[in-house]
Amino acid sequence: MYKQATQTVFGEGATHASILLVGEQPGDQEDRAGHPFVGPAGKILDKALTEAGIDRRDLYVTNAVKHFKWEPQGKRRKHKKPSAAEIAACRPWLEAELQVVQPRVVVCLGATAAQSVFAKAVRLGDMRGRAWSTPHAASVFVTVHPSAILRHPESAQREQEYRRFVQDLHHITSYLRKAA
Repeated sequence: MYKQATQTVFGEGATHASILLVGEQPGDQEDRAGHPFVGPAGKILDKALTEAGIDRRDLYVTNAVKHFKWEPQGKRRKHKKPSAAEIAACRPWLEAELQVVQPRVVVCLGATAAQSVFAKAVRLGDMRGRAWSTPHAASVFVTVHPSAILRHPESAQREQEYRRFVQDLHHITSYLRKAA
């Protein structure tokens, strides 16, 4: 997988952030730029963070897999979901980031991120909306990946899922305030 990528895209952000966001893998624009969440999903994430009153500069943002896996689709590089083996191969990088940053909360953006953090396949709907504990983080939340919002075919669905995503982020900030 990594041989197709332009470069490794490591996490970045506040070294001792209270919140660490984990996505799936870099996308096309992230692969080209070398930074996480700078493409269309990143724009949705930034908008939602702003609405939830969270400053991205206070976060650490990374991905479960550090390389963009893709297949050609005409002139485009179409995203291809990473395999369980690829997620497991990159898990030590994520574990190292968690150990260095030591966030109070980890937020898994999508099922692949949750699979990496929990080291097993999980169902987003079963885990969304409450805090979970793992050996690497005491408080883990699971929500949708911003790219999932973009994939809804109807604008009403996109807006509804976006609102739910913002609510998830509000819930996480409330949780942090209560736990302080």
